[in-house]
Amino acid sequence: MQADTLSGGFADPSIASSHAFRAVMEAMARPGTVQEISGAMPPAPLSPAAGTVLLTLCDTETPVYLAGAADCEAVRVWLAFHTGAPLVGPAECMFAVGIWDALAPLSSYPVGSSQYPDRSATLIVERPDLSATGAALTGPGIKDQAVLSLPEVAAFQSNRALFPLGLDFIFTSGDCVAALPRTTKVS
Repeated sequence: MQADTLSGGFADPSIASSHAFRAVMEAMARPGTVQEISGAMPPAPLSPAAGTVLLTLCDTETPVYLAGAADCEAVRVWLAFHTGAPLVGPAECMFAVGIWDALAPLSSYPVGSSQYPDRSATLIVERPDLSATGAALTGPGIKDQAVLSLPEVAAFQSNRALFPLGLDFIFTSGDCVAALPRTTKVS
């Protein structure tokens, strides 16, 4: 086993994972806010934020889809060692990770069903940067309006139209995370 596989996990798993979980939940509860997140040092091309989110939310019963460049030997082995998460195709995943273009088309992912809307995928979208600029966001968890740099607007508007079904999104860049739950309206 390579040393890279063994390294990059949480130094103190109980503390680091609880801090990371709090950051992800804050991001989901307050769409459009950028939170700092740290604890993992995954292999390239994953950002520290994406690796931290995966270590925090995935385990042996969490199917993950690696899209595009994220689907490389180093990431597959690292994720398997640190989480045991099974790697699957987009139609079977609970989490998918990659850059926006590699995750397309969004219709490939489960959006839940009327009986089980929670059985949808969450896409972890790697971004070059996250900033409070761009698309306007309104909805639960947002006092008046928030703004977030999104890769596009139309896809998120179409996703919102599926509510209560639909996808949830976690955006990562460097050591930052932001989220866009399916309840958020984008304009």
